[in-house]
Amino acid sequence: MLSLTWQYLRYHRAKSVLLVLALALTFFLPIAATLLVRYYERDLTQRADRTPLVLGSRGDRFDLVLKALYFTGESPRPLRYADYQALAAEERGAAIPLYLEYTARGWPLVATIPEYYAFRSLRPTAGTLPLQVGDCTLGAEVAAELGLAPGDVLPSDQANLYDLAAAYPLRMSVVGVLAPTGSPDDRAVFASLETGWVVAGHGHGHELLDGDAAPDKLLSRTEGAVTASAAVTPYIEITPENIAGFHFHGDRAELPLTAVLAVPRGEKEATLLKGKYSVSETGQILAPPEVVADLLGIVFKVKRFFDASFALVLGAAGLFLAIVVLLSLRLRRRERETLFRMGCSRGTIAAMQGLELAIVATLAFALAALAAAALLAVAP
Repeated sequence: MLSLTWQYLRYHRAKSVLLVLALALTFFLPIAATLLVRYYERDLTQRADRTPLVLGSRGDRFDLVLKALYFTGESPRPLRYADYQALAAEERGAAIPLYLEYTARGWPLVATIPEYYAFRSLRPTAGTLPLQVGDCTLGAEVAAELGLAPGDVLPSDQANLYDLAAAYPLRMSVVGVLAPTGSPDDRAVFASLETGWVVAGHGHGHELLDGDAAPDKLLSRTEGAVTASAAVTPYIEITPENIAGFHFHGDRAELPLTAVLAVPRGEKEATLLKGKYSVSETGQILAPPEVVADLLGIVFKVKRFFDASFALVLGAAGLFLAIVVLLSLRLRRRERETLFRMGCSRGTIAAMQGLELAIVATLAFALAALAAAALLAVAP
């Protein structure tokens, strides 16, 4: 029976292929949606579960958590470095500041402190972690996409191409590449907080004007003083020769941060921190697992709507398939009569035609599942 059915499908291969493709397209959407939702749910919840608390300015809690954990979305209102110092002074666990306002070649620039790498279990497979101002270490995916390695140079992106007063892009020295982790850290560029502030224009260095300085860089020269012209610009690359001349404007406590990751020592410390910031008018401290659960709740509500639409599509596809089967049965009446006269029972003939549908549906489902798996493999 199986051999006869397969030979029939092969003989009518054009009709069989069209039926398989039509059903595969119908199956693809619900399978792909289910796999993608589960993939992102697992990815989001794993990282959120490993991050106890996030401190940020009052505002949209989804923006804060998405930016602090996944380096994506809108930036919340900035904190001050003094807010990080106040949290660290509580001595209830580790506090890790993040400054996430800029990019390098389109990849998020994560300015932070060395404790972040230990917290996320990040280690370099080549080179080192950022050691000084102007150094950067690349996530595995960034290094692969850009083809960079220790010893190369990576410029930061210009925040506003039309703002002539904006800070110059910083040419950062690539000093290391991190091991792949399958997390957003693979798709980021890491540097020190000071490097992030230099990119933002809160710190810079200047050329040393000596007797060899170009004349167009001097307005005047006297025995005791040299006056520079506008041709002397802030450095856009930090080298061993000029690093000592870099400085920051204003009070360090007022420099900006995007968020602070808080890692309390236990449940008691976490509860005390939540209680303290629950009455704050400027800051909020959030538990990422709770925020991500709320966000996924919204996603699942939307998914239920799409599931209902997929059910309607499947129902419509089933009706069209029924029409095709009925037309096929009418056209194959003489074929059935011939098989009956050859000795096949009517039950066997019906089973063969049912087997045809089963084979077509199985091939369609397998094709749809393979296409969905391929889409999942290239999902960011």
